[in-house]
Amino acid sequence: MMNKLIARTLPYFPKKFVWLFSRKYIAGETIDEAIMAAQQLNERGMLVTVDLLGEFITNLDQARQNKDEYLRIIDRFEDDKIRGNYSLKPTSFGLLIDPEICYELVREIVDRAAAANNFVRIDMEDSKCVDMEIDLFRRLKADYPRHVGLVFQAYLKRTMGDLEALMDLQTADVPLNYRLCKGIYVESEEIAYKDYQRVNEHYLKDLEYLLKNNVYVGIATHDRKLVEGSLKIIEQYGIAKEQFEFQMLYGVTPELRQEIIDQGFKMRIYVPYGKDWFGYSTRRLKENPKMAAHIIKSLFIRG
Repeated sequence: MMNKLIARTLPYFPKKFVWLFSRKYIAGETIDEAIMAAQQLNERGMLVTVDLLGEFITNLDQARQNKDEYLRIIDRFEDDKIRGNYSLKPTSFGLLIDPEICYELVREIVDRAAAANNFVRIDMEDSKCVDMEIDLFRRLKADYPRHVGLVFQAYLKRTMGDLEALMDLQTADVPLNYRLCKGIYVESEEIAYKDYQRVNEHYLKDLEYLLKNNVYVGIATHDRKLVEGSLKIIEQYGIAKEQFEFQMLYGVTPELRQEIIDQGFKMRIYVPYGKDWFGYSTRRLKENPKMAAHIIKSLFIRG
């Protein structure tokens, strides 16, 4: 109850107060700050994927501004030789306003990344977006087979069916490339697993299916049990290190992150930045109130 109370009331606190906890999990407001964070992570042996904050926009002018900012991101990151790629949320480009304009804007971004021989990850959002985001991925994959990937959420009951339905896109020369996460959006029990054990169980089933079918997977988790379960699957099937990577959010579980790196596995950090950090932070708290206790604790205890 206390977590929910904090999550509901925090958006009404002064921004300076909210920034006290947000600063650990967000690179900053500007491209320069994102580059600095990415460079520091690169120097410590980690790859990155950069994300511009600002999903669920309300007009298409915002969508075009976000597209232009992503093109600047790509140019700057490539010029500065950042070892990383790009993640984006389709609602930042008007998915829920005009899906066709969203496709055109995202296509420009993927085209710019592909010209630099880089890669764009389409993030999966809440349940009303899933079908549209799968369709967006299919369209982009047809023209940019090596330069676009998708995210799946293990807590959605539909996920295994979606994975199976997309296997027609898999080829020996160009394997599919997915990020697998638990899922954070608030969904009904009709469409999403709620129990911790069941979510983890389905996460590992999804991961096993993907690895057995030679899909490249970004294993995105901060859950030690899932990391251990993933490593057992990798060992069981003799999966090469080139077929997967671990992924974590900027500023989260640094000790577990380092343990994975010390074992010689590839680690990619999701680096969010942008002026919408306040909206991002408060939305995440509303979606996952359990974060509140960890956030308050992090204000006073390092690590």
